[in-house]
Amino acid sequence: MKIIEKSILSVEEKEVLRELWNQEYPARLYLKNLENFDSYLNGLSNTKHYLLFDDSKKIIGWTFTFFREEENWFAIILDSKIQGKGNGSLLINEIKKNNESLNGWVIDQESELKQNKEFYKSPMQFYIKQDFTICSEIRLENEKMSAVKINWKQ
Repeated sequence: MKIIEKSILSVEEKEVLRELWNQEYPARLYLKNLENFDSYLNGLSNTKHYLLFDDSKKIIGWTFTFFREEENWFAIILDSKIQGKGNGSLLINEIKKNNESLNGWVIDQESELKQNKEFYKSPMQFYIKQDFTICSEIRLENEKMSAVKINWKQ
């Protein structure tokens, strides 16, 4: 496993990441094409990408940090085949090195379906193990997702 930090993604990397996004996130977050993906990324500021490659140089995980409303935020996606094996911790620890605080939105229920019709498993327990605090009074509720804010401070 190898992590590479990048400020700018190639078109090929974006397409792989869009496919990973659509495969692992709930269907309501589906990104139809590269333009949708670019539109999402272009709406973020100070973005840093951390790509996780397997031994065959295939991207199997991605986390990225960005600045929103005067706070550092992040998101993470791992291929479900490699979850539960320390790879998410590897990526989270990498972004913790460069940030004093991190915020994220986490889907905290298990009723969301993925594109393949399987249920999306909430990663809440993972974040608790990573020393994130659940800010249960702060929620995001819209047509795309129902989530709770999490925060980590150094």
